[in-house]
Amino acid sequence: MPLVCSSSLYTGTAAVKRSCLPAPSSQFSPSRSDFADSPITRRSQASEDGALKAGSVSLPNLSQLCYLIAAVITVMAAVEDRFMQFHPVHGLNVRLDHTETQATRVESFANGVCFSKHPLVPGEIFLVEIEDKELGWCGHLRIGLTAHDPRSLEAVPEYSLPDLVDMGSSWVFAITRNHNKIAEEGAGAGGEAGGRVLAEERVVSRNTGTFFTKSHLHIDSIRIPRDKLVGRSRPGRFSHILDDLYKTNALPPTARRSRIGVLFVPKGQGAADMHIVINGEDMGACAKGIPTQQPLYAVVDVFAATKCVRIVQVEYGFSSLQTLCRKTIQKHIVHRMALDWLELPEILKHYCKYE
Repeated sequence: MPLVCSSSLYTGTAAVKRSCLPAPSSQFSPSRSDFADSPITRRSQASEDGALKAGSVSLPNLSQLCYLIAAVITVMAAVEDRFMQFHPVHGLNVRLDHTETQATRVESFANGVCFSKHPLVPGEIFLVEIEDKELGWCGHLRIGLTAHDPRSLEAVPEYSLPDLVDMGSSWVFAITRNHNKIAEEGAGAGGEAGGRVLAEERVVSRNTGTFFTKSHLHIDSIRIPRDKLVGRSRPGRFSHILDDLYKTNALPPTARRSRIGVLFVPKGQGAADMHIVINGEDMGACAKGIPTQQPLYAVVDVFAATKCVRIVQVEYGFSSLQTLCRKTIQKHIVHRMALDWLELPEILKHYCKYE
């Protein structure tokens, strides 16, 4: 679980303060009282009551328990309050929405370089979803890391490849239509020059049950919840089929709704490996030996056929109430269009369909 080093912790309330815009107001955020009388809540409460009555949990003394709860809440708040946004410094052709979580290239095919608003911490993924594409261009999304503070740049480079990489201390890779995978023997693409293009993946047999059986993606000691790593199609007649294709990574990574993320994993003193994750699958160490003495910002180049991307917020701590409700509902339906037949509030149906 990544920790947010720049957060300020306040003793007693275990609150974490960070200057950032709130999440979009359209996000569904129900309170516990909204579901207090639902069958899901009643069954969950009955299970909890049974477990407590069974006396199977031995509790420490009161002071230890309070300290433990405060520590857990502190870590959860530190991670969950880290609302990912794009940096206000970006390419000339980029327009950000009011939440600074959506980046659109408004013209041409270049000058679409964007950065994360804050440096990443070890194991923290910067995840984006391709929302729109533009026909007629050759090339796709590019993503990586840079040690350059965007505010220190005299001008944002026109291209992440090769311009930003040629400045040094940057590692950027181009995502290709044919699925991308780093072979072990060719994974060392680190250093000042950075990498160029991900190797084409060989045809390998995939364990299609991985997404359904494992709740987290493991990269060395890093654990990332899989729930947000895989894209979802727009609700429609064939959405349930398309969703399965996303989960098994059968669709091109450059397709709409595909989700691509970048993170770095510590490797010894002052060094790290950069990993790219596409629809819940780790592509391997695509850059090795990256120095971590300087803060590392995520780089997203909205290039050529990629027209618009949106940041996907990842929950590292305990899942929120709305996430738990959504997972429970989705687990008991055939596909998302079946939500229309359920006697649920419209706002809840909308949330379950689109998230």
